[in-house]
Amino acid sequence: MTNARDLLHERATRKAMTRLLPVLGIAYFMSYVDRTNIALAKTALEADIGIGAAAYGLGAGLFFLSYALLEVPSNLVLYRIGARLWITRIAVTWGAVSAAMMFVQDELSFYALRVLLGATEAGLFPALMYMVTQWFSQKHRVTVVGLIYTAPCVAIILGSPAGGALMELDGAAGLHGWQWMFLVEGLVTILVGVLVWFTLPNRPADAKWLTEEEAAVLTERAVGQDAPSATRMRGNLRLAFGRPTVLILATIYFINQAISSGIGFNFPALIQSLGLSSPFLIGVVAGGSGIAGLAGVLFFPWLQRRFDREIALIGLCAGSGLVIVLAFPAVSSPTWSVGLIFLSSFFALGTLPLFWSVAMSRMSGLLAAAGLAFINMLGITGGFVGPVAYGLIEEATGSLVAPYYALAAAAAVGVGLVFALALAIRREKAGGGDDTTVGGRTVATPAQS
Repeated sequence: MTNARDLLHERATRKAMTRLLPVLGIAYFMSYVDRTNIALAKTALEADIGIGAAAYGLGAGLFFLSYALLEVPSNLVLYRIGARLWITRIAVTWGAVSAAMMFVQDELSFYALRVLLGATEAGLFPALMYMVTQWFSQKHRVTVVGLIYTAPCVAIILGSPAGGALMELDGAAGLHGWQWMFLVEGLVTILVGVLVWFTLPNRPADAKWLTEEEAAVLTERAVGQDAPSATRMRGNLRLAFGRPTVLILATIYFINQAISSGIGFNFPALIQSLGLSSPFLIGVVAGGSGIAGLAGVLFFPWLQRRFDREIALIGLCAGSGLVIVLAFPAVSSPTWSVGLIFLSSFFALGTLPLFWSVAMSRMSGLLAAAGLAFINMLGITGGFVGPVAYGLIEEATGSLVAPYYALAAAAAVGVGLVFALALAIRREKAGGGDDTTVGGRTVATPAQS
């Protein structure tokens, strides 16, 4: 039976969604545009400054390497100084570096700026996920994360055609089209950082648009009672980084990102190989995968609310992804090739709200800041491995299809890990479900300051 406290929480949650999600969404939108716009520039970079397939793949992947290495330190800083200041810093600095990509002259400068872009953007996504743990109850998290994930989908839908249109400015003011794209999109990101500074509260108690009662109930329901928590890392490293559920989640995310990035960074080149030459039209077709991804991040949270089976749905997405990757080398029709990539985007992005909801349910407080960043750190290195492996295989074989055999092997491992995750969660719950048991074994109680 719904009581007055529940109604207050629902009202406060709707307010928080309305006020926070547009700001978080636009920040994530621009981060996705700025990290993936080099896919549109792949062919032009080779023609204008001689960056080949293997060098491009390495540069695309280096972003994720520096991004991953700084994930945990970045989120620990955020925990100490607050989301508003730290996310503003992230957006302004990564926007500046993204604009500086217009000065790429050779492979070395390409590598250096991609590393710097990853370093400046590091921590953004786990910061967004940490904010979800501070503002929303577990009941609402899969929906909220799904709505946040509409941002990269819209970035693909709108960002690819917009980037293609900017590249049509080739020759204007003596600049290449890809230089215009990097410059304009980087400047927009800096403006997004200014927006974050003026609109984003650190926590419910800081939000002027909430009453004291609404802020209190949001904080109360967000913290919950069944996830390990701590206020300092010393003595709690295993809870944050070493539990089987955390390690399995990180590996699943690694595989998801390796496959998605390997395909995504090379999709525009595949489209061009099918006969399209206009950068704008290539961007429009590439944007279609964003529509498929958008459908996924809206559909699977809806399905989860109806059936409450997150792990089973993650398994469904993983199995479907395996079938799609296996089918790709077997098809000869260009239409089928593009259609399969659209379908893979539906499942690869659709599984992520479910994935992060499961991860958030396993930790809170400082452990959430560190643990979610750790999962993202290990997982996002797949964004480095995928494009690099794809580029090396493509260059060695001369085929755009050959890399899909490696992606299929990775997808098969991912399916097996979903079963391992379900088992690890059952064992963790069997340990008592409190803060001092992990995997059925007693561990040190989280240290408090």
